[in-house]
Amino acid sequence: MSTRDHLRGVFAQLPPGVRRQVLHRMGRYAPWEVEFNFTPPSLDRGEEAGPPDFVGIGVQKAGTTWWYEQMLTHPGISSHEGIHKERHFFDRFGARSMGPTDIDQYHGWFPRRLGTLTGEWTPDYFAYPWVPPLLKKAAPNARLLLLLRDPVERFRSGLDHLDRMGTPRDGTAIADAVQRGFYDRALGVWLEHFDAGQLLVLQHERCVADRDAQLDRTFEHLGLAAHRPWDTEQPARPPTSRRAALDDEVTEQLVRLYAPDVAGLSARLPDLDLALWPNFAYLATGDGPSPARPTGGPLPGPNSPTRRP
Repeated sequence: MSTRDHLRGVFAQLPPGVRRQVLHRMGRYAPWEVEFNFTPPSLDRGEEAGPPDFVGIGVQKAGTTWWYEQMLTHPGISSHEGIHKERHFFDRFGARSMGPTDIDQYHGWFPRRLGTLTGEWTPDYFAYPWVPPLLKKAAPNARLLLLLRDPVERFRSGLDHLDRMGTPRDGTAIADAVQRGFYDRALGVWLEHFDAGQLLVLQHERCVADRDAQLDRTFEHLGLAAHRPWDTEQPARPPTSRRAALDDEVTEQLVRLYAPDVAGLSARLPDLDLALWPNFAYLATGDGPSPARPTGGPLPGPNSPTRRP
């Protein structure tokens, strides 16, 4: 192992808050931080820039980093070194207008080798209702990817995220975590601006259980040939992380809150397999609610100095 790799490994083991302080002292900010400089990177020899070919739009805490890294093993997909998978470019335009210069700037964030595809995956986009019309202006032909997870388990992992970051579980944080689980409501906004054929919806649980088949679907959606990553390149399953505990009463409350939305989502997406979401499997059978119990699989942990903690 080189000295550089060793230092990266040591840095990755630091608590997220300490990593962030060190990077800020070096003048380095993440795309989701207000101090980030959105000036596009310089192109390397043999690269060109333009609108993204694909955009992952959600959802947070559903294994999107793991899936994006699986995609990057395909020789037909380019990834410029040093650019985070999450561009967060449209976050700020919820409070100010976006003009032609901004669109040109956005395109500059997608350098690629000639003849290859490139894109981003910002899970927060799905929860921001101002993003769909803006993305439609900036990248009207982009293929969209949406990775969903049982909303109760997504909420549980969201609490894990708060605890890991040392963020208080106050009402604002909890409300945000709950709102991110109303998938059908958010999806309806996206489909007002993009054709359904531009969107591929994946289930986290199905990707964990049958990675290769779901990668085939992903690459086919992007117009790429099938590809099998070596497991030495990327893990076949997302790394494990600790799980926040939920009281049974809280779990049942969440199931009641999400049930109408999940029912609407199932009607909108016939391929959605509710058997993979045991909290809501009863909606597929019509047997009525059953006691909710913890389910779901692990998610990527904060093991990168640059990934969003």
